[in-house]
Amino acid sequence: MTAQDQISVIVPVLDEALAITGLLDHLADLPGSWDVLVVDAGSRDDTVTLAARHPSRPRVIQAGRGRALQMNAGAEAARSGVLLFLHADTRLPQGAHDSITSALADPEVLGGNFALHFDGGDRFSRILGTWYSLQRRAGVYYGDSAIWIREPAFRELGGFLPLPIMEDYDLVRRLERAGRTRCLAGPAITSARRWKQFGLIRTVASWVAIRWLYLAGVSPARLARLYPHARG
Repeated sequence: MTAQDQISVIVPVLDEALAITGLLDHLADLPGSWDVLVVDAGSRDDTVTLAARHPSRPRVIQAGRGRALQMNAGAEAARSGVLLFLHADTRLPQGAHDSITSALADPEVLGGNFALHFDGGDRFSRILGTWYSLQRRAGVYYGDSAIWIREPAFRELGGFLPLPIMEDYDLVRRLERAGRTRCLAGPAITSARRWKQFGLIRTVASWVAIRWLYLAGVSPARLARLYPHARG
């Protein structure tokens, strides 16, 4: 790949009117060539209108409700050979484009993510970031860290399974088994706001419990009922 190659950024949204303009401003300011797709799942607020009117002119498409369906729809509509799945409350580092294209210069690298920091700069956010970093060393990461993947690899893996929760981790597990991945330095920055109401111990405990229950065979539908706060 060269630095001029385009990367498709797929943003699943539902009622993100408060966040979408800031996200699109952020993407418009990033160096590199980006194919931005906003995939809406039936927002009742002004998300679609704000996205469609944004000066950067992202493509706005509709999909069924659920991040897996939205991200698969975005991947299907993507125009480039590299896909990056981005949550509305995550921000990429300025060098994201160069970092990804440099990593993919190695033909054995199929995809990966970015090192992740939580915003706020307080003790709570720093500890969450440290925990996330420790998990990544074991090959455990999620969609809030901006998963990126070669489009052919995504297709061969079958994309995201239509799960109500853990669809990102499910893809990551298959990706990690399929070939080499990279965690790029970044960092990407994501919001810690929705976790602070649960406190540090409960947040980390829920992360651990959800993953191990999932690995033990508890259905994602049941996990979604047990841990509704875990869906970002």
